Amino acid sequence: MKNDMSGRFYARVLANIFYSAAVTCLVEIFLVTNVSMVMDYLRESGRGGRFVGAMESGTIGVLCYVLLGIVVFSALFLILQKRSLDYIRKLYEAMQSISEGNLNTEVEVIGDDEFSSMAASLNQLAQDIRNLMDKERESERTKNELITNVAHDLRTPLTSIIGYLELLSVGNSLPPEMEKKYIDIAYTKAKRLEKLIEELFGFTKLNCGKISMKVGQVDIIKLLSQLLEEFYPSFMEKNLVYELRSNVPAKVITADGNLLARLFDNLINNAIKYGADGKRILVDVEADDEIVTVSVTNFGYVIPEKDLPLLFNKFYRVEHSRSAATGGTGLGLAIAKNIVDMHGGDIHVTSDLNGTVFTVKLKVNFDINKENFSKIG
Repeated sequence: MKNDMSGRFYARVLANIFYSAAVTCLVEIFLVTNVSMVMDYLRESGRGGRFVGAMESGTIGVLCYVLLGIVVFSALFLILQKRSLDYIRKLYEAMQSISEGNLNTEVEVIGDDEFSSMAASLNQLAQDIRNLMDKERESERTKNELITNVAHDLRTPLTSIIGYLELLSVGNSLPPEMEKKYIDIAYTKAKRLEKLIEELFGFTKLNCGKISMKVGQVDIIKLLSQLLEEFYPSFMEKNLVYELRSNVPAKVITADGNLLARLFDNLINNAIKYGADGKRILVDVEADDEIVTVSVTNFGYVIPEKDLPLLFNKFYRVEHSRSAATGGTGLGLAIAKNIVDMHGGDIHVTSDLNGTVFTVKLKVNFDINKENFSKIG
């Protein structure tokens, strides 16, 4: 592609040189012819003696024609190249503007040559820098929110644990069944605290890029089948049935198997927690040569439309899910989104009376060495 654009640019420059030279030759021929006629007239009329003599001396005449030819050729070539020169000036001004911090600078892409490619690359560079700066601002903006949410979610179970332990420490007259009840409650709260800390630690490592991806060949159908079997006790406990459907018997993709296991573990666990009322979980796989689409559907509570864009934010939970029964930390879907982003994929959710569907799109041939500024549409 670059060679083609380079060839077109050089061909245009050579064409401009040829046109300028051709016109210059025509002008020179015209001048030589007409100057000869004028010289003959002046000689016959006896006028312009010195001028005629100088022109007929040879050296001065040739020099005049050469200088005139250079002037004509240069003027024509500059006129023909004016568009390219103006475009170069615009590129330079845009680069100067971007270097001064004006990242909204954009150069109009005109034509299909090296300069238009430079303009497109410059626009893309400015856009990528804007995206990175927006992410940095968003990260800075959410620091206080993250600290506040962590403090709240850690304090709630800790307060309960301390309260029940204080009751046990001073309650010598408590019946054995009450002691057991308080111990069970404190243990449950401690396990929830442990889970929150583990998920928070995992999310922080993912979000800060401290997890190195171990990319290999993963059969995503086999992976999903194994995960669903591991959740069998949870399905039985919630009186749920599950179904795995696929348009292919097997599909090997390039990905980090451990991260994908965590991704779909979170989505299936989320479907079990919030879809128990629907009595059914559906996992559907659609695969082609380039993209694998995995949909996890539950038929429980319908999520309000206003909440859908916020579900993948850390610590965000729909009001309906804020209960001890579900035990959600608000990090599972944020972790899932981070894993999908690391694979250059896309995740989105829809929810209506036909079910709540989390859809993940992954590339079959993921290249870890390429920066994924753009996502799968």
